[in-house]
Amino acid sequence: MYLNSLHLLNFKNYAEAQIDFSRGVNCLTGNNASGKTNILDAIYYLSMCSSYFTSTDYQNIRHDENFFMIKGEFELNNMPESILCSLKEGQKKQFKRNQKEYERLHEHIGLLPVVIAAPVDQELITEGSEVRRKFLNSMIAQIDKLYLKDLLSYNRILAHRNALLKQFAASGVFDSPSLLVWDEQLTALGEIIHKKRKKFIEDFLLLFAKFYRYIADDEEDAGIKYESQLDGNDFSALLKNVLEKDRALQYSTTGIHKDDLNFTIGGVSAKKFGSQGQQKSFVIALKLAHFATIKKHKNLRPVFMFDDLFDKLDDDRVSKILNMVQDDLFGQVFITDAHKERLKRILNEFDIPFHSYHVEKGNVLMETI
Repeated sequence: MYLNSLHLLNFKNYAEAQIDFSRGVNCLTGNNASGKTNILDAIYYLSMCSSYFTSTDYQNIRHDENFFMIKGEFELNNMPESILCSLKEGQKKQFKRNQKEYERLHEHIGLLPVVIAAPVDQELITEGSEVRRKFLNSMIAQIDKLYLKDLLSYNRILAHRNALLKQFAASGVFDSPSLLVWDEQLTALGEIIHKKRKKFIEDFLLLFAKFYRYIADDEEDAGIKYESQLDGNDFSALLKNVLEKDRALQYSTTGIHKDDLNFTIGGVSAKKFGSQGQQKSFVIALKLAHFATIKKHKNLRPVFMFDDLFDKLDDDRVSKILNMVQDDLFGQVFITDAHKERLKRILNEFDIPFHSYHVEKGNVLMETI
């Protein structure tokens, strides 16, 4: 799978940009805040229907404009794929594949898989469970379309259940049969999602452990444990047991929306006891295992994007990653760096062919190497 070209219009700091890419390594250089990362985010958008860095779509519209457009020309299994995303203030987001609009955005996810490694990924270790659930969901969604459909349905039903709990509190009237309708749907979907998450982590852990040992060059084992209230418990029974608590708090306190991933290094918490170097290795290993998982399940190599790779990792870890690039583990790769000469020097040392693009204030110029 390859991205041949990208066209941006009013996206973040780009008034307009048209960029043709190589099928190998593409290097984006320029000062901080010049727009390098925004290009990676546009590529992510075309794959996942949302931004990797911002939670609100409208935040991606260029200042003083009222719409944005991203268009990518891909090649998938030797066939062209044209993907267009557009958003106008006050209207819903549009996604088109080969000029045909999707009825539901989740139908697109997984078609053109991508993996991105960025400084913000440190939050996978340092922040709360919601960040890790989002990461887990994005990984499974790219290889299992039914998973995302079930997850969206679960969240919709959960919202209805929470609204009903608030209604009971406001009216002072409890209607058990009405709540049971939502409970039955919630438990059915929750058990399916729990089973898929558990199986995914079992397989993912094998790949992750291999990459962690390689990147960290460490004899200590790193682990990932999937933690859920449904482990060894019947979901319906759990909901009955916490019913009074849910009524008092007016929201659902039990379910797969409370799941988490417990990251460990040497058997102890990576968040509490992991060194900065160990945490960096852990996060990179997560992303490499993500790449390998997609490759295994879809029999293709997703686009891999490294944001500020050289500024966030020491020379040894960078060398480990570039050795994999040199060994042709990856397909199409994007790397951003603020120091053009450093980037050229390191890639030349590894004898890795690359194309270079200089980014300055929302303008992109392809350079001759």
